Amino acid sequence: MTDAIRGYWTAVPTPLTALGAVDNARLATHVRGLFAAGIDGVVLFGTTGEGTSFNVGERIATVEALLGAGIAPGRIGLGGGFAAITDSISLTRAALAAGLTQILLLPPYFYRDVDAAGIESAFAAILDAVADDRLRLTLYHIPQVAGVGVPPDVAAKLRARYGHVVAGVKDSSADFDQFRAFRAAAPQLAVTVGNEADIARAMAEGGAGTICGMANVAPALVKMMLDGPAKDTAKETAKETAKEIAMREAIALVSGRPFVPALKAILAAQTGDSAWAQVRPPLRAVADGAALKARLDAVLRSAGL
Repeated sequence: MTDAIRGYWTAVPTPLTALGAVDNARLATHVRGLFAAGIDGVVLFGTTGEGTSFNVGERIATVEALLGAGIAPGRIGLGGGFAAITDSISLTRAALAAGLTQILLLPPYFYRDVDAAGIESAFAAILDAVADDRLRLTLYHIPQVAGVGVPPDVAAKLRARYGHVVAGVKDSSADFDQFRAFRAAAPQLAVTVGNEADIARAMAEGGAGTICGMANVAPALVKMMLDGPAKDTAKETAKETAKEIAMREAIALVSGRPFVPALKAILAAQTGDSAWAQVRPPLRAVADGAALKARLDAVLRSAGL
């Protein structure tokens, strides 16, 4: 059994039908395309997948649909974490019953003044209720979005308490000092990064890989970052600098606006499939996908892609 998420994983957006339901057929096609581009696995219903807009039943139905479409369970991670820990328990149990083992959980959110002991007790309550050795839990740290993060000492205590069941941390804080804090506090955990600009140096400092959203629209550029710096010659060092600049420019295209609608708009323009631009309320679709795609194409050309 895979111990933790490692390598090149993509946080996938969730395509919708005209009625706002998950379009599982379109999602399966997208996932196969990502695998063909060299991606190791996908995470459903994370931040990029508008996860908090979908309930337990919808998420599990999509898992079952992808499994039915021939997507291997070992290549699927499922985003979870709810304000109510009973929902996290239900989701995790159902995912394990379906054959998945890789679950990513946010800490319970809304109570933003909760202390580290409260966060630890919430994760412990979920793990004690699920009580399944097959589980490989990734703690999901994205405090700038969720309002609540995972303190590094909590990650370390949970790993010490539950062993390999607590397998990793996804650090999407975009604060590299935070990545280093997780590595220092719990070196046994597989720490992946969500901020694409940090991938190369994270790998150089013992990171496990990435779970990121930009891979949906620029998979080759993300792969360049994941391969890490080339240091053999001055020419190769220059290439490394160029790809880091290109990645920052690609990220800047969607900064300053809601990330998910912008990413979906680019994907709609790339595929010629306008349905990809649809989002669930309270998000709103953006209309400049073609312009964003053109700017991204220019960035990719600057990186030799």
